[in-house]
Amino acid sequence: MQVPSREVSAVDLAGLFRALADPNRLAIFELVRERGSGVHTVEEAENSISKIAREFDLSLSTVSHHLKELRNAGLIHCEKHGQTVYCTPVPGALEAIASFLGEAKE
Repeated sequence: MQVPSREVSAVDLAGLFRALADPNRLAIFELVRERGSGVHTVEEAENSISKIAREFDLSLSTVSHHLKELRNAGLIHCEKHGQTVYCTPVPGALEAIASFLGEAKE
């Protein structure tokens, strides 16, 4: 049995909200988004996991977990270069939320 596309959209949207529901994760996403906007390579974003962790009073493993949740929700992209993992925002990742909120406003 296939799930109607409307339900899949609701599931995807719920996943985005769930990923951003944690205050630390939201702050991490905002940092990645601010640093990663308009860059051409992941290295330019200066969003290595260790640099992100230094911005917060969280362990490296906790930040890594939050980044994994953001990546699984499709909000960020992580790419390994040598020993370093860099994260950048996925372009248009927030469009589904913005569209939903715009429709809810009407």
